[in-house]
Amino acid sequence: MKTVLALSGSLRRDSVNTLLLRIAQEQAPDGVDVVLYSGLADVPAFNEDDEAAPGPAVIALREAISSADGLLLSTPEYNFGVPGALKNALDWASRPYGDSVLTGRRAAVMGVSPSPFAARQARTDLRRSLALAGAVVDDETTGFVAGRLDTDRLGVERDVRDALAQLLSLQLAAIE
Repeated sequence: MKTVLALSGSLRRDSVNTLLLRIAQEQAPDGVDVVLYSGLADVPAFNEDDEAAPGPAVIALREAISSADGLLLSTPEYNFGVPGALKNALDWASRPYGDSVLTGRRAAVMGVSPSPFAARQARTDLRRSLALAGAVVDDETTGFVAGRLDTDRLGVERDVRDALAQLLSLQLAAIE
């Protein structure tokens, strides 16, 4: 069984990015467990003074990443960038220098935003941060416009589900 840890860049309860990750859980092929990480809001702001003895939320994040075969990240775009909570989590995961739990970890990035650009800048920035931290980042990112996800959360267009299934299949094929 392969495990893919799913991280949403949005902390909002009704986040469309989190919804997308839940749909990815449903679309996962046999033998794959997509686990939605729920502790991002508990991770404190990165402080190098605390790096040697991080708190339990940071330890839990690092352990979750270490135990996963791959990562699936879905991000909104805040002011043309990655939301602070997600970037902060990556900062903690990449430390201490030389001992990043992201090193060699396979990662796929997607994003949802209300704009027709579908979080393009945030997806680009997220891929860059992951790569600099040592992750092996998939070449392609997938973007979705929020209007394509039903506002009542009862359904998603078939091609969105198909795109998620394809993204997971490509990522899993690359996981050794």
